[in-house]
Amino acid sequence: MEHGTWKSRICFQNIHKTFKYEHLVGGLCGGSVSTFLLHPLELIRIRFAVSDGMSSRPRYKSVWHCAEKIVRTDGVRGIYRGANSNVVAYSVYFGCYFFCYNTFKILLGNGSTNPHLSVAQYLACGCVSGSLTMCVTNPLWTVRTRLCLEYGGIRYRGMLHAFNVLYQMEGVRGLYRGFVPGLVGTSHGAVQFLVYEKLKRWRIDSSGRKKMTTFETALMSGSSKFVAVVTTYPYLMVRARLQDPHRDYGGVIDVVQRTWKCESWRGFYKGLGVCLLRFVPSTCIMFCIYESVVSVLQQ
Repeated sequence: MEHGTWKSRICFQNIHKTFKYEHLVGGLCGGSVSTFLLHPLELIRIRFAVSDGMSSRPRYKSVWHCAEKIVRTDGVRGIYRGANSNVVAYSVYFGCYFFCYNTFKILLGNGSTNPHLSVAQYLACGCVSGSLTMCVTNPLWTVRTRLCLEYGGIRYRGMLHAFNVLYQMEGVRGLYRGFVPGLVGTSHGAVQFLVYEKLKRWRIDSSGRKKMTTFETALMSGSSKFVAVVTTYPYLMVRARLQDPHRDYGGVIDVVQRTWKCESWRGFYKGLGVCLLRFVPSTCIMFCIYESVVSVLQQ
């Protein structure tokens, strides 16, 4: 009996060392706060990204024209349309992502909570974590996009209503629209975390401290996000168009072909400026909150 209890304690201790709940909590807190603060920019980014100039949807001359038209049509409340679903989607996504990422990092580092991994190992952690997280959160992203594109005759009473309507009309397949480019997009998170980990390791080693200051965290996370957005942005545009209820695309290849034919390469980077304006500050806020929460919970 005592032998069994001893083995159970060993097993629990090993699990506790591998699965760090503080990363889940930190990701949830950072994702929710940063997303709520900068949701209007996300709404504008999505509206501008799907504006292909070929349908009856609103047409925008620029990002600022898009913002002005939303406010003029729906009022100030209009720029927070879909905010609830956006906050839920991002907080769940980053909570799961940070948890999975750090779990795989600990496993590859043979139990070390701050291991020295190779570039390939960091990228593997990011891609696997992103893929697992996408399987759970893709329906949230689809509903979020539908709510952000709520104009014309399409109106939802809220996140649950949008989810129910989408499921009844398109089934499970509808909830997983954009899943393929979402999987391709795991490279975005992988690149971002690779750059962040390398910058973080360099700064800690060069300063001799155990952790970075808040300013350093903001600087390193913002830089890593900038690199990731610029290198992987086309997938965000393709994914947004696939989830757009106002257009019917045959798949990823169809979106790519139509975009290239009608808008050339510029179409794949439509909304890049507002994307950087939205995601870089958001990432700085999120990582600062995440690192602070993890630090407090580890004490």
